[in-house]
Amino acid sequence: MLKSIATVCVSGTLDQKLAAIAGAGFRAVEIFEPDLIGYPGTPRDVARMMADLGLACVLYQPFRDFEGMPEPLRARAFDRAERKFDLMGELGTDRILVCSNCSPHALPDRGRIVADFAELGERAAKRGIVVGYEALAWGRHINDHRQVWDIVKAVDHPNIGILLDSFHSLSRAIPIESLADIDGGKIAFVQLADAPRLDMGLLYWSRHFRCLPGQGDMRIADYTAALLKAGYRGPLSLEIFNDRFRASSSSLVAHDAWRSLTATIEDARRINGEAPALPARAHIRGTEFIEFALSDEESERLVPMLRALGFRHTGRHRNKAVDRWQQGGVNLVLNREHHGFAHSYRLTHGASICALGLRVEDVTAVLDRAASLDIARFDQDPGPGNLAIPALRGVGGSLLYLVEDGGADAIWAQEFEPVEAPGPALLQGIDHIAASVDVDEYLSWQLFWTSLFEVEKQEELDILDPGGVVQSRAITAADGSFRVTINASGGRNTLSSRFVHHGFGAGFQHIAFSTADIFGAAGQLGREGLPVMEVPPNYYPDLAARFGLEEEALAALCGAGLLYDEDEAGHRYWQLYSRAFDKRFFFEIVQRQDYRGFGASNAPVRLAAQSRYRDPVLD
Repeated sequence: MLKSIATVCVSGTLDQKLAAIAGAGFRAVEIFEPDLIGYPGTPRDVARMMADLGLACVLYQPFRDFEGMPEPLRARAFDRAERKFDLMGELGTDRILVCSNCSPHALPDRGRIVADFAELGERAAKRGIVVGYEALAWGRHINDHRQVWDIVKAVDHPNIGILLDSFHSLSRAIPIESLADIDGGKIAFVQLADAPRLDMGLLYWSRHFRCLPGQGDMRIADYTAALLKAGYRGPLSLEIFNDRFRASSSSLVAHDAWRSLTATIEDARRINGEAPALPARAHIRGTEFIEFALSDEESERLVPMLRALGFRHTGRHRNKAVDRWQQGGVNLVLNREHHGFAHSYRLTHGASICALGLRVEDVTAVLDRAASLDIARFDQDPGPGNLAIPALRGVGGSLLYLVEDGGADAIWAQEFEPVEAPGPALLQGIDHIAASVDVDEYLSWQLFWTSLFEVEKQEELDILDPGGVVQSRAITAADGSFRVTINASGGRNTLSSRFVHHGFGAGFQHIAFSTADIFGAAGQLGREGLPVMEVPPNYYPDLAARFGLEEEALAALCGAGLLYDEDEAGHRYWQLYSRAFDKRFFFEIVQRQDYRGFGASNAPVRLAAQSRYRDPVLD
């Protein structure tokens, strides 16, 4: 199926937009009229530019305020249409979007509207042009695709069809099932856009908050599946109005758009029971290891922190300056190499979490799906006697190593010499990992995880930081085997923004370990002298008031320096934070009792406490 995108979706001048769109793999494009008007060349120049880039113009849009106009506005509307048809001939496209009228002069007379489109169809037929009539969600008299379909049937002209836009349908909660009533052969064009669930005016919502399919909360795959089932086989195009996209890299947005549309089409085919073109999303079985990029001196300073947390040095790489630290089901890899990926990553970002090792059932299938979604693979020469573990490029240039589920023990045995035996395990596994990203990449990294893996997005939250507001969204596997939170902020002084600024880009900022005995873990850290985040004393009286905690339970929390939360069902959650290592990353210890969240109510307390550790010289 031909994938297309409107030039309005990406930033830049028209020539820059087209170059980015072609560079992302698109071969079809909608020309958004303001982009053409602002370009210094002629429509023929634009046509030649598109041809040189391998792009076909499949739609010109929008044509406004056409139907139901009184004279002399009606005559003027037809004159405008003829001029646009001339322009389309120079541009080399045969389809135009006519959106439902918003003019205060527009009349609600259905007979007049039908007659207008009948005449427009005759004029379009002489030029070989197909008109797609779209119901704007805020149209004056026509704002529902069911109304448009009724008019298109009444017009009954081969050059007049319905143009469907997922945002205009789904923002008004029009049943997807209504698409089954439309003849697929009369669908002139389809545009797709997602959006977060917001309560605001439709026009403002549309103009500022549309996003790519999979980045919002609308049922875009179901909508697309219904259209394919109805028999539509034309282009599927993206039309996104989004302030953030207009300020972001055109290349980033265009590549995300390709990824989003590819995943959406695949999802729609699966919904309809068609043979899949891509492997299914992979279920992450767990995090096999987390790798740190460190200098020798940084590694020496991190080791006491790991020992205090209960980790033991269980392995030394046979050929590299790489060490394995282990506890329970957690493996931490400290890479001190003076060449290779980790070394380059450290030179760029400083002491960092540079890679995750994820267990999946079928590594080849994940790589094949990633390639189809334009997710870059990373291949590194393993060197003599070392295994080549396949990897993908992840957040901030980090790596996601893919480990076949059940095959990790063989890798550890082949690559590492035993050093110490594992000790008692107060920490059992990786509960979650948190990434801080640039605000312009916030939606992009959500799409990365949701398009490749079998994960779900939790509700987006706004977290108060002393330096501003942080947007946060958790992405989780249904069974809890993997959790990652994505955090971003437009405020320059928030913790997440400072991390991105000082580390020269996005990355993983903290690791949360799971335990079944957080009080025991807190006691161990106290005995080992590991610096932990100090909880402000005002926190605990408030906690008692919120949850009605007994004095003994409250005293235990306060004595251990723990944060605490409950959900509406009474499921409980405990948290403990270490101080940050070189202001680059920190550790968290959590205990869950059927609790699905991440202690969002405690986040402002944690961020306020961490802000007190800021170095004014550095920050």
